[in-house]
Amino acid sequence: MSRRAADSGQATPLYIAAVVGLLFVALVLFAFGEADVRRNGAQSAADAAALAAAKESRSLLEPDLMSHLADPDYFASVFSPSFLGGPDNACWKASTFAALNKAGAVRCSPLADGRWGYAVSLRSDKGMSTGIVPGTEGKKAEAEAVAVIEPRCSFAPEPESTPEPESTPDPESSADTDEDPDPEAPAAPVGKVRCDGGREWTVDPEDVTLMPDMADLFSVHLVEN
Repeated sequence: MSRRAADSGQATPLYIAAVVGLLFVALVLFAFGEADVRRNGAQSAADAAALAAAKESRSLLEPDLMSHLADPDYFASVFSPSFLGGPDNACWKASTFAALNKAGAVRCSPLADGRWGYAVSLRSDKGMSTGIVPGTEGKKAEAEAVAVIEPRCSFAPEPESTPEPESTPDPESSADTDEDPDPEAPAAPVGKVRCDGGREWTVDPEDVTLMPDMADLFSVHLVEN
């Protein structure tokens, strides 16, 4: 009995050490798992913020597009790959979406590399809850994302028509009518916008009822920075 008691007494510290070791490993795994969750959450917030800014910028272009329905040069520039968007900055939308996803310290700016889009970086509001790994307690995850707006369509202007030769007016017929000799002609279509999927829109200043949605004219998606 005394030998069994002695063996049991010697094994007890080993059991305690093993349990402590397992607990430490579990805490380390928990810390790394929490860090991964924080990083994924911050990246999702950055993606959503960048997409929100890009979509808002696309929406802000619509009034400008509507006011230039008689300008073929404007449409040619808007649907070219080098178009940089309208004058309004939509970064406020990125900050709004970052707050909804529990992130802050938002930095947002329009792209300056010839693309129409926005770059966003942010930091999660909540830091790491454990300091089992040195330097991680309270640390907040950071992430960045870039979203661009690209045309789904191309613009084909109407070909210039050759003016008809002027005819000599008949004095008698002109004397017998009270009609305006130069009535204001309705604005002619300036061209066609041809989009993915074979959809076509005739740009007619007199009829905007068939104008596609902005999402049909321009795509918004994330890209690598």
